[in-house]
Amino acid sequence: MHIVYLSLGTNLGDKEQNLLSAITEIDRRIGSVRAQSAFLSTEPWGFESEHTFLNAAVCVETELSPNALLHATQQIERDMGRTQKSVDGKYHDRIIDIDILLYDDLHINTKKLTIPHPRMYERDFVLIPLREILPQKN
Repeated sequence: MHIVYLSLGTNLGDKEQNLLSAITEIDRRIGSVRAQSAFLSTEPWGFESEHTFLNAAVCVETELSPNALLHATQQIERDMGRTQKSVDGKYHDRIIDIDILLYDDLHINTKKLTIPHPRMYERDFVLIPLREILPQKN
């Protein structure tokens, strides 16, 4: 089994329900959700929008490989109605966004997947929920 941390964000529709639905689908399709942060309301990052975000982080125990995990998260996004991915730093409003932050202690850097997430340390909307659920190290 592998331990992964995912970041979730939404700024369209019923944001709380979007996060709850995504977490339910993650638990169903990816693996057991072991921890979930509180929901955090934030301003858009990297683009302007009249819609604020609701963000969270989850810890999941999974048997999926990193690439299978990426495929599963993207499929959940599509199934929930996301039609447009952010590309080359151009961000958009979205019903759901699921980012892979950490996967065990792996470091991966391919065209399709970079773990740890390359910009997570720049984003309080990722770090605040993540810190809430990361195990405390003495």
